[in-house]
Amino acid sequence: MQLNLAAFVTGLGLLASAPMVAHHSFAAEFDGNKAFRLEGTLTKIEWTNPHSYFYIDVKDGKGNVVNWACEGGGPGALSRRGFKRGDIKLGDKIVVDGYLAKDGSHLIDARRVTLPDGRTLSGGSEGDGGPAGR
Repeated sequence: MQLNLAAFVTGLGLLASAPMVAHHSFAAEFDGNKAFRLEGTLTKIEWTNPHSYFYIDVKDGKGNVVNWACEGGGPGALSRRGFKRGDIKLGDKIVVDGYLAKDGSHLIDARRVTLPDGRTLSGGSEGDGGPAGR
């Protein structure tokens, strides 16, 4: 009986910790020394927790179109900063300032997003250990 209880408690602990492992810090995925700017056309929007993702088509230096994933805060965090679902739509041209992924993938931490109407909004996750004031 003791062994079954110990196994149950261990399993419960592992299940409870899964959401913490799934949510990462800035430093785990992005390079704070690699600031980057993307300008492109919005192709997909995912308003999800714990992060929202916006996908944009960007022309590289050779004229090839590359689709980038732009990671932002969750919908609630973005809304509190004034970034609402209706602010962007597919086909919009946006500018994203942020930090590149450490693994070299086409992923950027979207710290600042400039909308088609010229408004600039904070897109990053609060308190994630990212560079302050950038």
